[in-house]
Amino acid sequence: MPVVWIPAPLREVAQGKSSVIVPGSTVREVVENLEVQFPGIQDRLCEGDKLRANISVLVDGHISHLKMRARLNESSEVHFVLAISGG
Repeated sequence: MPVVWIPAPLREVAQGKSSVIVPGSTVREVVENLEVQFPGIQDRLCEGDKLRANISVLVDGHISHLKMRARLNESSEVHFVLAISGG
C-alpha cells in the first residue's frame, strides 16, 4: 500500500504521525482513506473535490499535474507539499 508523508502543519490532525500507510490506487482514494483514519484531514487538503490551490502532490518523487487523479501503485510514496507564503 502507498506510504503517505504528512506535512508538519497537518500532523495535529494525523495524531502526530509523519507518515502512514494508506490503501488507494489514486491520490483521491488515498485522501478519502486518510479521512477515514483521521477525520478532518480531507478538509485541510481539499476544497470540494480538488486539492487546495496551495497544495502540490508529489508521487514517487515527481510533482503530479494530475493531482487527485494521479495513479498509484503498491510501493508509491505520496507527499503533500504546502506552499509557503510571505515575503
